[in-house]
Amino acid sequence: LPICSIHFKFLKSFLGIVRILQIVFGAGLWVTIAANKYEGSIHFVLFVAVLFWLLTLALFFLTLLGKQDLVPLLGGERWLCTNLAHDVAAAVLYMPAIGVMIYKTERNSYCNLELYKHYCLYKVYLTAAVFACLCCLAYLLSVIYGACRKCRGEQTVI
Repeated sequence: LPICSIHFKFLKSFLGIVRILQIVFGAGLWVTIAANKYEGSIHFVLFVAVLFWLLTLALFFLTLLGKQDLVPLLGGERWLCTNLAHDVAAAVLYMPAIGVMIYKTERNSYCNLELYKHYCLYKVYLTAAVFACLCCLAYLLSVIYGACRKCRGEQTVI
């Protein structure tokens, strides 16, 4: 018996692919923000991005390794509901984060001119806004997928 078996079926599943996209887009968002000077409401965006990046990593690896039964109260037959609740919370919190990034991008649009020579965060905020939108879309896709599975009476994420 192998000590740790990897469920390759999960990697090829719709949710597995969407989880990978969530991890990549989430990392892109928080790295874009953290690598540059930020202030004010951007802290909320960074909080949402890092929190859900870490939680998504945990869900991904627990499912990939087939260890969801070891999670007290949330694992086992509740794993689909746990994933669904996580995805709903992520989508809901990413929406105001997108609003913050769009607001900050618009506030810095004045410096998007070729002749403007000072340091400007417009492109950083625009990139972060795109990553936030991609993250939210990925979480919304997994909400729809999880809700469909739940409505069919299924209890597993694969």
